[in-house]
Amino acid sequence: MRAHSGRYLLEKQRDAAYRELQALGRQLAEKNAILEALSSLDGLTGIANRRRFDQALGEEWRRAFRDDRPISLILIDVDFFKRFNDHYGHVRGDECLRQVAAALAGEVSRAGDLVARFGGEEFVVLLPGTHAAGAALIAEAMRRRVAALAIPHAASDAAPHVTISLGSATLAVEPESSPERLIALADLGLYEAKKSGRNRHETAPQ
Repeated sequence: MRAHSGRYLLEKQRDAAYRELQALGRQLAEKNAILEALSSLDGLTGIANRRRFDQALGEEWRRAFRDDRPISLILIDVDFFKRFNDHYGHVRGDECLRQVAAALAGEVSRAGDLVARFGGEEFVVLLPGTHAAGAALIAEAMRRRVAALAIPHAASDAAPHVTISLGSATLAVEPESSPERLIALADLGLYEAKKSGRNRHETAPQ
C-alpha cells in the first residue's frame, strides 16, 4: 500500500511539473512573440520599421512572382522637414512625424498592405496586387489626408501647413526585375514630385 501511495504521489508531482513546464513554455512563446512584434515597430511613430518593410517586401515580391500579380510602392517625404525642426524644435518635429504616420496608416486596410518608416522623415507604402492607377489613388488620398491635419509650417515653401511629396512605382514581377528596381523607380517619382514644387504625387515612368 505504501509503495502504491509513493508511486501515486510521484506521478502527481510529475504531472504538476509537466503542467508547470507547459505553462512556462506558453509564457516564453508569448513573450517572444511580443519581442518580435516590438522589433518590427518604429520606436517613434509606432508603425512598421525599415526592418519589417524589407522583410515584407521580400515576402510579397516572391508571392507576386508566384501569383503573377503586380506590386506597387509609394515613397513619401515630409516637405521641408529640416526647416520644420529648425523652426519649431525637435519635440514638435517628433509629434509631426507621429501624426503623419497615423494619417498614412489610416489610408490602407487590406491584408498585405504596409506603411513603414523608411528613415528620417521618409515613409514607404507597400501595395501588393495593386496596379499603377490604384497606387496613384492611394497616394493622392494620403496627400490630402496629411494636408487636412493642418499642422502649421511657417518655414515651408509648399504651403503654410505640413505637406508631403509622393512618388509611386508599379512593376510586374519578372525574373529580370527586382525589389531594388521598384524602390529606385518610386524614388524617381518622388524626385519628380519634389522638382515639380512638392505637395504632390508623381508616378514613375516604367
